[in-house]
Amino acid sequence: MYTLFRKEINGFLDSLIGYVVLVVFLLITGLFLWVFPVEFNILDFGYANLDGLFILAPFVFLFLIPAITMRSFADEKKSGTIELLMTQPLTDLQVILAKYFAGLFLVLIAILPTLVYYFTVYRLGMPPGNLDSGSIWGSYIGLFFLGASFTAIGIFSSSVTDNQIVSFIVAVFISFFLYLGFDFVYNFIVSGKTGLLIQSFGLSAHFSSMSRGVIDTRDLIYFISVTALFILLTKFSLESRKW
Repeated sequence: MYTLFRKEINGFLDSLIGYVVLVVFLLITGLFLWVFPVEFNILDFGYANLDGLFILAPFVFLFLIPAITMRSFADEKKSGTIELLMTQPLTDLQVILAKYFAGLFLVLIAILPTLVYYFTVYRLGMPPGNLDSGSIWGSYIGLFFLGASFTAIGIFSSSVTDNQIVSFIVAVFISFFLYLGFDFVYNFIVSGKTGLLIQSFGLSAHFSSMSRGVIDTRDLIYFISVTALFILLTKFSLESRKW
């Protein structure tokens, strides 16, 4: 399993995909936080916080993570190497997890450089260090788990088709719906307690909850459950080739 994991990582880094993902993520967040005269600009806003990063990052991930995962199984199917891969001395689940953790590793590598933003804002505070670190670290943890869920969705989407573009579109659609779809229902269709219950099914609600700096067990269970669900769906999708 580790050999396949390393092979996937090398595959990302030997192609432009891995580097494009890293550069695009850092470029978009960096420009909006420090250069463009928009509401997310930290210097113009005048307050030492990273709220803009955690508003922008999920939307960037909505497109970048499907771009990372779209080739995971779709490329194997198209090239005809899926059967060879599945005859290796690994279970289907081990193959899935190796590809999943490889994608998640790249997501983590994309997040880590943004810690520079944290230390910069920390020094810019008056006095230095005058910022809500608990909220920021909670947001980072939430962003990681959100990325973990998007990665599982992307892996599943790649397993149901042999076309990378279709995989990308399916992953973006499912991720977008799970992130904002339930909020849309709450804001425009159903309100009250029923609406709040529906909203709680969405990724956005749990990400926002963790961004307050309180790591609630319910939020962790939710993200782990979504991730596990799509990994299991991927397993069922791959097993269907034997039917």
